Amino acid sequence: MKLPKSLLLAMCLLLLLAACSSKGKEPAPDEPEDTPEDQPVGIIEDEPEPEAEPAFRYMFTGLPAEEENRSRPYAVVVENQLHARPQTGLTEADVVYEVLAEGDITRFMAIFQSHVPDVIGPVRSIRPYFIELGTSVDGVIVHAGWSPEAERILLGGSIAYINEVKGGDHVYFWRSKDRVAPHNVYTSAELMAKGAEDKKYRKDWKETSLTFFDEAPEPETLPGEAAREAEIRYYRSYAVQYKYDEEQGKYLRFMDGDPHTDKESGEQIAASNVLIAVTDHKVLDSVGRRAVNVKGPGKGWLMQGGKIREISWEMKDGFIRAFSAGEEQKLLPGQTWIQIVPDFAEITYQ
Repeated sequence: MKLPKSLLLAMCLLLLLAACSSKGKEPAPDEPEDTPEDQPVGIIEDEPEPEAEPAFRYMFTGLPAEEENRSRPYAVVVENQLHARPQTGLTEADVVYEVLAEGDITRFMAIFQSHVPDVIGPVRSIRPYFIELGTSVDGVIVHAGWSPEAERILLGGSIAYINEVKGGDHVYFWRSKDRVAPHNVYTSAELMAKGAEDKKYRKDWKETSLTFFDEAPEPETLPGEAAREAEIRYYRSYAVQYKYDEEQGKYLRFMDGDPHTDKESGEQIAASNVLIAVTDHKVLDSVGRRAVNVKGPGKGWLMQGGKIREISWEMKDGFIRAFSAGEEQKLLPGQTWIQIVPDFAEITYQ
């Protein structure tokens, strides 16, 4: 049906008026204005602050310290005979020397300064070259027995020592029931401190320190050639292995192929630096006691960051240190193992 022109005109006018009345209408107060879903929302993030340089560092490890530590070190002779393994406390030492005793078995001199554990041992008898290593850091030497020459040196001088088999010194040690004598002598931070106090040993320390990188370099920037694994074979029946752990950036220690772990914690020994010092060894008697040159100079190798390089070494300012072209080689922060080896030892790496 065809609408009249007058009706069509009226309808157009009504639509035009409705459009004009809605133009400019404000939304209701409780109606939110449309916001595109993809409109970005501004987020201001705080930039991370750079890590502050630690106020203090431990003098024998280079690791950060909460407070200054100037305590006198302890130098403890720890046994390494088969019945003494696994030992306790070596993972917490700052520096560990490994040297041949009689026969084809080594002993350790563990230096504790930054931290002294609750249990250390088994403790065993001392030799003159261990005395040199302990007195070089002005440490209180801790041992259980001595060779005749070591006895003469300690009794004749002013060296601070605590000896489990001398007089009343046994009160600063205990004997474990789960091991047979003489592989069962232990001591602790508390007992060594009591022994030093009772004996009125000097507390003031003639300080020395090792030399560390200010900032640990990337392993690939270190000099030398790759050494992911190394073996130091003192004798056919006794060998030490180190295997580099990329994640830790340290060398995990093995003995005769087995992980060298701590008896209490089960933690495997991990060294940031391994210094191999080749030196003269001379057998003195039918028992097999030795004279060992721990002063140097001599030749050797330094392992760190998965690399090895030839160095010269010398006892200087308290420690056996590595040198190259006359300059002391810096260490990576962490534990350092110093392997003192005879010239007939087999040293291999790959």
